[in-house]
Amino acid sequence: MAVLVTRPEPDNETTAAALRAMGREVLLSPVLRLEPIAFEIEQDANYGAVVVTSANALRALAVHPGRESLLKLAVFAVGDHTANAARQAGFQDVVAAGGDAAALCELIVERVRAKRLTKGTRILYLAAADRSCDLAGKLEGHGLTVVTTTCYRMVPVASLSREVCDAFASHRISAVLHYSRRSARAFLDGVRIGGVEISALAVPQCCISGAVAAILRDAGASHVAEASAPAEEAVLEALDCALRSLSQ
Repeated sequence: MAVLVTRPEPDNETTAAALRAMGREVLLSPVLRLEPIAFEIEQDANYGAVVVTSANALRALAVHPGRESLLKLAVFAVGDHTANAARQAGFQDVVAAGGDAAALCELIVERVRAKRLTKGTRILYLAAADRSCDLAGKLEGHGLTVVTTTCYRMVPVASLSREVCDAFASHRISAVLHYSRRSARAFLDGVRIGGVEISALAVPQCCISGAVAAILRDAGASHVAEASAPAEEAVLEALDCALRSLSQ
């Protein structure tokens, strides 16, 4: 029995390695793919910091000719995974929030309150085309100037592979992992197109947050597990709990 990982490349390989280390069989089926968008970096903008809510923003930045001009700036990252990607991209001053946009906003606002970040500071927000939170609006409400630059989009794949559909039909998938609302919706579209919605939603759906879990519940999933925190380790813990409860 395999665990289906719907996370996009290349992060799905990290998840797969963790699952295999736990002794679990893995089936990879990214339901979204990264598509960088051409964007400008103002060389004379006097940015005071960079905000990133996904490692994908840093992947999009990696191929930009103006990236070197940003590396001296502080980076506020949504969580540890994104913070590590920022360090790998060459940023030295990187701070990680608790894993979601609310925690990231609070982290930055706390810096303003402590006068470690002055009001009026121009912040470059390297963002996705589809955003679930008005992070810029919230930060501007605390006196910061946020320049939102769309640098990538996540595009749904056309359909699930025949291998995945056959695995659902023959009950060879024990659980599915979900890491975002967009990927959850893309997964649901994929199983409907593939004609395996009933069998797909009958297995545990392990979700990184309550917002993601709500999408699966609304679609009729019979067993939805929420991670205790928006982090990879918590998703894997939710998976373990879900599978143990089914085996009892």
